[in-house]
Amino acid sequence: MEDILASIKKQKRLQKFGLALISLTMSALIYNIFLLPLNIVSGGVSGVATITNHLYDIDPSLMIFILSAACSIISLMYLGFEQTAGTIVASIIYPLLVKITAPIATLIPIETNDIFIIVIFAGVLSGIASGLFYRSGYVNCGFPVICKVLYQNFKIAISKSTLVINVIVVFFGGIFFGSLNAMYAIILLYISSLVMDKVILGISNNKAFYIITSEEDEVKEYIIDKLHHNVTTFDVKGGFLEKKRKVLLSVIPSREYYKVTEGIKNIDKEAFFVVTDSYEVIGGK
Repeated sequence: MEDILASIKKQKRLQKFGLALISLTMSALIYNIFLLPLNIVSGGVSGVATITNHLYDIDPSLMIFILSAACSIISLMYLGFEQTAGTIVASIIYPLLVKITAPIATLIPIETNDIFIIVIFAGVLSGIASGLFYRSGYVNCGFPVICKVLYQNFKIAISKSTLVINVIVVFFGGIFFGSLNAMYAIILLYISSLVMDKVILGISNNKAFYIITSEEDEVKEYIIDKLHHNVTTFDVKGGFLEKKRKVLLSVIPSREYYKVTEGIKNIDKEAFFVVTDSYEVIGGK
């Protein structure tokens, strides 16, 4: 039994490493084919490498490695080896892949007639690559490590420190390559973050409705008998008036969203309801 469990764990580790390798290869190709030739500084160590390549003709892969190694050393000092191990792997592999895939950029000439389309395409691919990497369980190299250190030692939210660092890098990119390139970088980052969330969480096919209504029985009857979906009722207490109420919870396919909202409004115009994405539903009928 132990041999079977060990085999399963080994297989999962190989799968996660394979996923991380695919995502890092995608990121390296995106950088060499789209970002570096167009001088789009989209934050991170790759953005700094683009700037130093322009100013001092330093090999981007070398600069990425130097910055990633420096960040890994800081991580070792403040977070320890266990939390830094995944970062070290990415710090070595990603610059190496940037170096290896650099010649491919000359084999795939990109027309620059419409940079906006290129930015959208690169943003989508970048989001997919980032999402796959986070799903692999490895820790990204470079500045995200600094953000993690800031969070653990100074309780600065990772999202805030990441935003500040990317803004600074993009700002300097705008200085050296123009404000238009900086705007392209912002668009790319926004698209990438949206796609990355979808890759990590998946696409929501359902909506969860939390409904407070004075016409509880009618709303339940509408959802159960007319739409053929289950409803769960639970007690809550208001925070202001501390009045006890009942909340109806029902998970509905997204395609029936308007049937539910319009039905509730027709039954009780004063009804209060909150709708959220439901990414996974297990059990129930």
